[in-house]
Amino acid sequence: MKTIIPQILGAALNLLAWIHPKAAGRRGFLLFCRPFRTPITDKQKDFFNTGDPFTIASDGVNVQAYRWGTGKKKVVFFHGWQSHSYRWKTYIDALPKEVYTVYALDAPGHGLSGGNFLSVPVYATLIQKFLLDIGGAQTVVGHSLGSFSLMYAFFRHPSLPVDNVVLMAPPGEASDFLNFYKDTLRLSDRAMKHIHDHFEETYQVPPAYFSTKKFAAALHLNGLIIHDEGDAEAPYHYAVKINEAWKKSTLLSTQGLGHNLKSLTVVEAVFKFIEESNHAPQVVPEHNA
Repeated sequence: MKTIIPQILGAALNLLAWIHPKAAGRRGFLLFCRPFRTPITDKQKDFFNTGDPFTIASDGVNVQAYRWGTGKKKVVFFHGWQSHSYRWKTYIDALPKEVYTVYALDAPGHGLSGGNFLSVPVYATLIQKFLLDIGGAQTVVGHSLGSFSLMYAFFRHPSLPVDNVVLMAPPGEASDFLNFYKDTLRLSDRAMKHIHDHFEETYQVPPAYFSTKKFAAALHLNGLIIHDEGDAEAPYHYAVKINEAWKKSTLLSTQGLGHNLKSLTVVEAVFKFIEESNHAPQVVPEHNA
């Protein structure tokens, strides 16, 4: 069934591309940017309630956010596609709440937030607003699409009040997502052309504009990149390119963890980076390709 539904949707878009090209482009683009929510369990809700839940508005969408602790140093976590704030539980639990105030949020169309549409520009706009609303952060951490969106947020607004960045499993190019979408739905070249056209009409730039290597070259913050060499969703070679372009970054490579990077070793590496940044914020990590 999971295989049949995408093929049916793809066949419908392929047909619509002949009958009504603009409608095919618009509907294909909206489907591309529509996440399917991961259900929230009672256990996850209980964890969210250990913090201080609150909401903010971004682009007309109510976004669910959470806060733990009362420390002077702020750390903010941004999840990836079809995830939510619970993915950060182990990280949040590890940070001493008397030292840090820790934040996480559910992106639009995810978790307990409203909306049903998410793209890198939409997420980046939310990130910018959130960071300005809380008065900046010592460290921000993103996974997958959260990493991509963080990089774009800093590319658009280099003066965002943040000292350090952790990117986990960052993707490489927006074009990769579109190619995966094409293959999954078995879309025709004609249908994809109209989707590309709608993308460019919406954002005034082609998909190729969204490149993490390009965004990384403009970063001047201290950074840690964590990527698994066997990541099947965001190829490892992109992390190498990002690290080469971003002069104040360090690359930590893992094996056998895949895209989700679920490991206490990774949690410890992120915690160590945050702690070292807290005690010696002016120290820039050696560049390590």
